[in-house]
Order: sequence, then C-alpha cells, then structure tokens
Amino acid sequence: MKFKFIIVVILLFLIGNNSFAQTGTIRVEIVDAKTGEHLLGGVVESKPNKAGAQVDFNGFAEFKLPVGMQEITVGYIGYEAYKTMVEIKKDATVNLKVLMVPSKFDLKTVVISAGKHAQRMEEVPVSMEVLKPKYIENSNQTTMETAVEQIPGVTVIDGQANIRGGSGFSYGAGSRVLVLVDDLPLLAGDAGDVKWSFLPIENIGQVEVIKGASSALFGSSALNGVINMRTVVPTDTAESSVTIYSGVYDTPLDRSMKWWGSGPEMISGGQFSHRRKIGQLDLVAGGHYLNDQGYREGEREERVRGNFNLRYHFKNIAGLTAGIAVNSQLSKGGNFLFWQDDSSGALKPYGGTSGSSSTLSLYTTTRTYVDPSISYVGKNFSHKLRGRIYSTNNKNNTNQEALSLLTYGEYLGQYKWKDRLTISGGLSASKTKVSGDLYSNQNSTNYAAYLQADFKYNRWNLSGGYRYEGGEISNIKFDPQQLMRAGVNFKAAEATFLRAAYGQGFRFPTIAEKYIRTQVGSIVIYPNDSLTTERGTSYEFGLRQGFKIKSWLGFIDASVFRQEYNDMMEFTFGQWGNPFVDPLFGLGFKSKNIGNTRIDGFEISIGGDGKIGNVQETVMGGVTIIDPIQTDFNAAEDTLINSSNKNVLKYRNRTMFKFDSETTYKKYSFGWSARYYSYMENIDKIFEGVIPGVKDYRDKNPEGEWVFDARFAYKVNESVQLSFVTKNILNNLYVGRPADLQAPRSFNIQAMVKF
Repeated sequence: MKFKFIIVVILLFLIGNNSFAQTGTIRVEIVDAKTGEHLLGGVVESKPNKAGAQVDFNGFAEFKLPVGMQEITVGYIGYEAYKTMVEIKKDATVNLKVLMVPSKFDLKTVVISAGKHAQRMEEVPVSMEVLKPKYIENSNQTTMETAVEQIPGVTVIDGQANIRGGSGFSYGAGSRVLVLVDDLPLLAGDAGDVKWSFLPIENIGQVEVIKGASSALFGSSALNGVINMRTVVPTDTAESSVTIYSGVYDTPLDRSMKWWGSGPEMISGGQFSHRRKIGQLDLVAGGHYLNDQGYREGEREERVRGNFNLRYHFKNIAGLTAGIAVNSQLSKGGNFLFWQDDSSGALKPYGGTSGSSSTLSLYTTTRTYVDPSISYVGKNFSHKLRGRIYSTNNKNNTNQEALSLLTYGEYLGQYKWKDRLTISGGLSASKTKVSGDLYSNQNSTNYAAYLQADFKYNRWNLSGGYRYEGGEISNIKFDPQQLMRAGVNFKAAEATFLRAAYGQGFRFPTIAEKYIRTQVGSIVIYPNDSLTTERGTSYEFGLRQGFKIKSWLGFIDASVFRQEYNDMMEFTFGQWGNPFVDPLFGLGFKSKNIGNTRIDGFEISIGGDGKIGNVQETVMGGVTIIDPIQTDFNAAEDTLINSSNKNVLKYRNRTMFKFDSETTYKKYSFGWSARYYSYMENIDKIFEGVIPGVKDYRDKNPEGEWVFDARFAYKVNESVQLSFVTKNILNNLYVGRPADLQAPRSFNIQAMVKF
C-alpha cells in the first residue's frame, strides 16, 4: 500500500513538473513610432510571472514564459507605457514589435551623465542643459568651444569652461569643469585643460551639461560641473553627411584696427561623418579640416582630424560587445595672448609677431586618443570596462615643448531592478607622464572608487552617491578625498517637477600649476609647488515646468543655487619673481590658493521644440545672475591687488543672458542667437598698469557687451541644404577677458549633404 502511494506521488510530481516545463519564447522589438529607430535599453516584463528582460544592443528582448495568456508590459524613458496580452505556445516563439509613442509632456530628452545611466531629463535631481547637434550643424560651428558658449550659464575664457561663475581666468590650466567624450575624461594630463578643437564635432550626437559639484560621481576637476560630449551611434539605415564652408572676416567697426591688406582674411574647411551597421559590427567614422587665416595678426590655424569608432556585438552571447575608438589630430598655428593696445593695435600681439618680446607663440601639436572597451548588458546586471590612452605633443618656437601621455581605466558595474532601482559602482585609475622644456620630467597618478544609487518610487526620484579618491604628483601624495552627493526629484503634477540637490567636489592641483615656469614675451608664468587641494560644496533648489502650445512642447526651468569653495585656486597676476633678474621686475601670473569663496545665484532657462501650425520652432535660452564673493575678504590687502574696491571675485560676469531661436517653414529656416555678458567688475589691478589700453577700454565700456548671430538656410531637397551664417552681425567690439578682443563680423557660406 505504501509502495502504491509512493508511485502515485511520483507520477503526480512528474505530471506537474512536465506541465510546468511547458514553455514558449517571446521576442520583443521596440521602436520609436515616428522614426522607426530601435529604443535600446527598454524594459519588457510579464505579469503575473514577473519574468522579463532588457532590450539588448541588437534592439530585442527575449525570454521564456509558461504557456498560456500572458500580460506583457513595455517601458522606456520618455515614452508612454505599452501593455498587451499574448498567447504563449509550447516550444514556439512569439515575435512582438512594439511602436512606442512619446509621453504627452516629454521632449524626448534622455540623458546619461546625471547618473551614468539613461534618465528622463525632467526627473534628474540636478540642473542640466542639453545641446543638440542641429544647432551645431546649422550655425556653422567649427569647434565645440563656441558651441557650448550658447548654453545658459556656461562661458569659456581662454579655453577654460566656466559654469555659473565657478572659475575665472587661468589661461587654460586647471579646469574646474570636467570635459568628457563618451563618458571618459579628456583633460590633458599636464595642464588639466581641454583643447576644444580636438573634440570630434562632426560626430557629436548630444552635449550634456551638469551644473554644480559632480566630483562624487566623476572625481577631480568636476568641482564646478561636467560637460559630456556623446558621439552618434549607428541606426539600421546607413547615414553619411558631408559639409563644406567658406567665409571672410569683415573690417572691424574701428577701421584703424584692420591690420591686413585689401584682401580679406578667410576661413574655410569641411568635414564628413559616416555611420552604419555591418552585420554584428557598428561603424562610425569622421574627418575634419580647417584653414583659418585669423582676424588677429599671426593667429592662424590649420588643422586636420580623423576618427573612427568600431563596436562588435557577439552573436552567440547576447549583450556582449567589444569596441575601440580612435581620434587623432594635427594642428599648426599661432597663440595670441595680449593686444598691443585698445585701438589700432587691438588685433596685433603685444611685443609684435616676432622677437624675444613677442607674446605670439607658433605651435605644432599632435593629439591622439585610443579608447578600448568591452561591456556586457544582461537582464539585471551590466558590466563595462573602458580605457583611454591620450597622447599630446606640443612644439613651438618659444622653447615650450611638452609631451604628455595619460592612461586611464575604469570599471563600471550596474544593477537594475525593473525601472525603479539602479545601483552603480566603479573603480578608476589614471597615470600621467610628462616631459619637455616646460616641466622637465614629472608624473602623476590617481585612483578612485565610487558608488551611487538611484531609486524611483511613484512620483519620487531619489539619488545618493559616495566617492573615495586619492593621488599624487611626482611622489608627493595628496590627502585622500571622501565625498557625498544627494538629490531628490518630485513630480508634483503631470508636467511639474521639483528638485533639490547637494554635492561635494574637489580638485587636485595639476602638474602645470605646480611646476610650470614659462615665458610669453615679457610675461612670465611662475610655478607654485605649495598649492593644496581645493574643495567645494553646491546646493540647489529647482522647478521645471513643462507646457504645450498645440504640437509645440516646451519647458521653463528655474533654480536658486549656492557654490562654496575652500582654498580656491585662482590664476593671479602679481610680483612673484626676482625684481632684479626676471622680466617686468618679476611681474607675472601664478596659481595660488586665494582663500574661501561663495557664489550665490539664480537662473531661469527655457527650451522647446515642435510645430505651431506649419512652422517648426526650436528655442533655447536663459539668464544667469550670480553674486561671487570671497568670504574671508581682507579689504586692507585685497583692494591693493584688485581693480575694484568691492568684494567680488575676479574675471566674472554677474549677469549672463543666452538665447537661440530657429524657425523652419517648408524649405526655409531662419535662426538667430544673442549673448550678453555684464561688465567684468574685478580683475588684477596690475593688469591695467602693465598691458596698454586695458584700463581705457574698461572705462569706455562699463555697460556690458552684446553679441548677435544670424543664419538662413534653404533645403534644396531631402539631401542638400545651403546656409548663410553671419556671426557678430552688428560688428560689436567685445572682449572675453582683458586685452583679448574677440572676432569682428564674419560672413560664411555652408553646404551640407546628407545621404
């Protein structure tokens, strides 16, 4: 009897197990309903079984389900959720293609930089701006430096990016804004600066800007924020574009400044981009050429660049990819530092174009980076191993040769639970070797570990992170830094988002700031080996409100913020050398820790895209107002070296206004942009006494400066577009910083072919 009972139990178990084993497969493809492009990274789930998968790099999600009717839910950031019922049959595959529709109030702006994973821009807890490639293409931008100048709150002075007044003038060394290309840092290993002309503008897919301290996620040099250039990825259809352009500089408003002859100074060049899928291989390639005769005497530039990006998707291991990206550039030209004076010599270099007293240096520079990578994206876990080898070789006629080799590596692991929780953790390390006339032989190392969690629950998005980082320069160790960040975003209504963020940041001194000693004409830049690490903290409260006018979607974003810095490093003009031996009685520039500072501010930005009737309208703009002060200001000492008796940080504009609009009707489009910078209240006082015309120019122009650009385009057919672009249309005189007059009006013709 017992034996029969056991047999019955075993048979029942086998029958039940066989029934449970009856499964089928579902294979889901999700695409944008309008463009047909695959939406990689979407999430497919089944209820009530709670099975699911993430869309892989081939554009599909595939998993097994029990036989019977199953409810399938598909989600993707920025799109309406999709639900449907499907019947799963034994040992069969159900193919489901889902057409995703954008959310009602969503501008389809998805960002990666805020948390190193895809998020809707409205839901991130920090202030962010996004620059689309359409603006870069249509406004005939030849370098990313002038392109990012149009982003609200962002300025670039002598190559150094500045967000909301976080930096002043440092002649490029020691950036407080970390510049990335595809999530990897691209600051030079020696000076910690970025060469904007080296960035592959021909393949930019999106520029993401984080405002405020971001070191907890990105490390040193992200003290003031992050600018991440994300390059394009291939779609199912091969795409190519070729652009050529030519232009001339107009005579300055003050005709006495024109130093060239009867023929105009010209600028011309071109670029191409190609992307496609070849079986399992993704290919992106591009090239760029520029020949700029320059509007300032001796400051010419000629450069040629080429790049490619290969990524292979392993067929037998879904989600596994390996790739390599290479970008290389050769450039020649002249660097202009200061003018001769503010009138007829405003576009001529101080000290002439040749000789030992000239502040013009002629250079030949080669730059190359190689980025190997391998990644695996699974159902819940992903792993990425990425590296960058960045080489720079700068030669010039002023005995300032410098060679730098930076090696960087990073591991990033992520765990995703549905669309609610993302945990990101990583390790990074870098090593730099430099040599040459500027530094002798120096080296630096850096290492870090970080962890961040992003949690989404109903209307709430919560974020928190921690970082530990250390480093050394030439065997002198820095104190390791421990940092925290936290943020919250609350969806108060259908298109209303409230946010608050707190972040800590820091920046180690660079090799250049500590050890460089060089001379440009009679101007000497002195080293400071006693520089210490600067730290900062940022606080922000913000509101983002979406709105809709017929088919036009827009937003208004308002925020109040505070940035605090301890032991801030500033490039300072003073008497640092030996007055009996060094030029100009030892006067020159040196980086120094000036003390503790605070920047309070307010910012409103607006953006939108869509159709109003038959007209396509795109706008981007904003106003930023700051109050930058030194919290340990000593009037008795500081007023002796500052040009202003006020407690205001040097080389800052209290008010900045940016706006760009483009209107398209049928085959015609018209765009215009405006930028305003208020009067720079404070600079180094000695600057006004040593460089001719600085004080006179500042006295004559106390109201701030406006710059306007305009562009017109005609679309010949679906492939060809002709454009006419005028920059500085009113031919205004304006400076970026003292003794640095910017370009007069220019006229440019551009032809772009896409196929």
